[in-house]
Amino acid sequence: MKAEQSKTWWRWLIVAASALAVALIPVPEGIKRESWMLLAIFIATIVGSIVQPLSGSAMVLLGVVATVLFGALDAKDALKGYSEPVVWLVLAAFFLSVGMIKTGLGRRIALLFVRAIGRKTIGLGYALVATDFVLASMIPSNGARNGGVILPIALGVCETYDSRPDDGTAGKLGTFLMNLLYQCDVIICATFLTGQASNLIIAKLAADTAGVNLSYANWFFAAIIPSLLSLVAIPFLIYKFFPPEIKETPEAAKFADDELRKIGRLTRPEITMLAVLIAVVFLWTTKDYLHKFDTAIVALAGIGVLLFARVISWKDLMGERNAWSVFIWYGGLVNMATFLGETGITKIFADRMAAMTTGTSWTFALAILVLVYFYSHYFFASITAHVLAMFVPFLTVTIAVGAPAGLTVLLLAYFSNLNAGLTHYGTTPAPIYFGTGYVKQKNWWTIGWLASVLNILVWSVAGLIWWKVLGWW
Repeated sequence: MKAEQSKTWWRWLIVAASALAVALIPVPEGIKRESWMLLAIFIATIVGSIVQPLSGSAMVLLGVVATVLFGALDAKDALKGYSEPVVWLVLAAFFLSVGMIKTGLGRRIALLFVRAIGRKTIGLGYALVATDFVLASMIPSNGARNGGVILPIALGVCETYDSRPDDGTAGKLGTFLMNLLYQCDVIICATFLTGQASNLIIAKLAADTAGVNLSYANWFFAAIIPSLLSLVAIPFLIYKFFPPEIKETPEAAKFADDELRKIGRLTRPEITMLAVLIAVVFLWTTKDYLHKFDTAIVALAGIGVLLFARVISWKDLMGERNAWSVFIWYGGLVNMATFLGETGITKIFADRMAAMTTGTSWTFALAILVLVYFYSHYFFASITAHVLAMFVPFLTVTIAVGAPAGLTVLLLAYFSNLNAGLTHYGTTPAPIYFGTGYVKQKNWWTIGWLASVLNILVWSVAGLIWWKVLGWW
């Protein structure tokens, strides 16, 4: 207990030191003292979210309180983030995942894919990846998709083939599957605006900072070509250099067929859930074309239908602790980031960084900056923390050196997801898959690095060509 308290105190010291390191720097000309204090609190909150003396959401809550106590914001402004539609959209997205898991619809979709193409090991992997792909078009919680739907089926198949993490049989099937599913998940996260919850924040920051509209349709159509190429290349890389011992998995298809027989035909709650999801995605996609309803209102309306139809209950929603935790996290951090953007601090940073690249072409500067942005994720355990700390400054700098805004936004947006594949703590599903014990850290990081190189090449070459065709730059 004392050892744990000692570790916690060291973490608190790191948080306090990060705040003091900023607060004690002379305030740049043209910046108010209150704005500089807001920067110190924001950085301390980000650092706290990384080292975690308390949970990430608890650190954000303390950060919100600190902005008022130290005079950086008044109470009304400090709490303003919780009225942001994007924060409510994130909350609604988690609630939709509750219905998907409770009704069993997500599991049924996965089993159907496994039964159809799961007779070979690579086909089994693609069946589960296809499930993630379908669910990601509607469910922004990558933790719920993977932890609640995909991983249980993957573990069931591993058990069927006697591949376990602790008896020397992990290499038969489990190691391959866990690596494949996670590396493909980060690609899928980059494919949809709803791929993971932080994408909604990225879209807001892109609109506020560069005036670039990353709607549901815009995000998907810009991502689909490089995404499909990566989803072919990455599984091939893993299968080629880190192959499973078992190459044929006919029992997986049989396992899926047996499970489908047990659960029977589609139930009324599943049909209702499917209809609501299709309607929500349709309305998200057609926003600005057929209607003007905010995406958050569309999602909340879907939740209302599910409540009315008794597919989910209010008790289910109140019991979704992760949703409310993320609500506190996003509302506080997004608000601090928004107010920081209005202080002029980001512009000063961009001007000084741009001055360092004087004499170089914007293409060279863009390449260096996005690579730094990508690999700096080694220091982050959260896509959200990384995005809020670095997305706006790097976007501002690259535009300042002459890079096209649309191109810069797309690279940073997609790399914000792809870089999570580097480590076993890169985003929520990482510790879920790593925690199964099938993959050793050295193996995980090796595959993560190789996949990062391949993904960067695919999205920087095929992506740039595709985005040129679409007119993004």
